Amino acid sequence: MSYNNSLVTPLISVIVAVYNRSASLQRCIDSVVAQTYANKELIIIDGGSTDGTVDILKANNEKITYWESESDRGIYHAFNKALTQAKGEWIYFLGSDDYLWDAHTLKTIVDELENIKDENVKVVYGKVAIVSQTGDVLQVINKPWYQVKKLFLQGCYICHQGVFQHQSLFAQHGQFDESFPISGDYELLLRELKSPRSQPIFLPDITVAAMQTGGYSTSPQHRIKILQEYARARRKNRVLVFPLVWLWSYIKAVIWLMLMKTFSKQTVTYIADRYRFFTGRVPIWSKISQSENP
Repeated sequence: MSYNNSLVTPLISVIVAVYNRSASLQRCIDSVVAQTYANKELIIIDGGSTDGTVDILKANNEKITYWESESDRGIYHAFNKALTQAKGEWIYFLGSDDYLWDAHTLKTIVDELENIKDENVKVVYGKVAIVSQTGDVLQVINKPWYQVKKLFLQGCYICHQGVFQHQSLFAQHGQFDESFPISGDYELLLRELKSPRSQPIFLPDITVAAMQTGGYSTSPQHRIKILQEYARARRKNRVLVFPLVWLWSYIKAVIWLMLMKTFSKQTVTYIADRYRFFTGRVPIWSKISQSENP
């Protein structure tokens, strides 16, 4: 296996799981179809949508390598079904509400992949722009591995929308564990990245995708469940670290939930942005709220 063969460009499999996302799916599909990099395939697994999503899939049939629409057990079941169809050397999972950053994203990524000399590298990732529902960029996330390695062992500090995984990762570690319905992506990456020998490559100059706010983790109730799954993923993979950062994140989620039960959404949004400002981060919650309620 070689990542540096200039005569053969790798096939990239882009996988999308969708359920009742007719409002955003076409934008997602268009961002893949518009790529200047030709050696790609698009696989879409729909969970049996009833909102017009299937009509969009039919209308784009010639642009999609494989798609199906039937009830499933959740996003990671959909991802696992897609993996049985994927033929790419590198696998990328794109959210149905999200989109590739520009038309040259895959070409830029592949140029970097072809420079990788270490055949043991199974994870390559770039930046992700968090955008509001009106398209405003709120912040850009993902940092070099040396900065987030210790944090990753406590919880997911690599946004999956920026991650490309080599097919050998799935050959070695298997598919997603569906018993993690929210954070199966983290648990899968943890199987690989918990090893001290693992050295994922970060591409600091590449923004891979735009990730739209309003997802599952926005709610504090859901954030608590996510953190609980992170802890279970650590136990499953026997990652023995004292989770001080995880504990603080859990305390914040509980406080956030208490504030939402006590004060108005506007007040809680203001408090959250003040906290972000005083901890040296960009305030984003007011902008998110405005985009959700224009």
